[in-house]
Amino acid sequence: MDKQSEGKRQKELYCTTGKVAMEKLESIRSKMLDDTATPDDRKLGELLAEIVGLAANRVSVSLNEVALQSGKTVWVERTSQSHFPHVRLHGGALEDDPIA
Repeated sequence: MDKQSEGKRQKELYCTTGKVAMEKLESIRSKMLDDTATPDDRKLGELLAEIVGLAANRVSVSLNEVALQSGKTVWVERTSQSHFPHVRLHGGALEDDPIA
């Protein structure tokens, strides 16, 4: 498989994994509302909610950095003038490098 095909496959895998995880989280939340969730459901729900929160942070960081690079004003919580938000340290971004 060439690199381009593999890249598309990887992207599709990530997207599908995220969709399935979101569906599972919704299902567990529904069970919790119906009071039919098992202790294991609740633990899995907490894990999935944490993963979704971290993913949402990464998306926000990425969108803010793209907007800033294009000259738009965005809110960021900088740890210094050269480093972007504090959320990076908690899963918000993959690296804590300044924008070049």
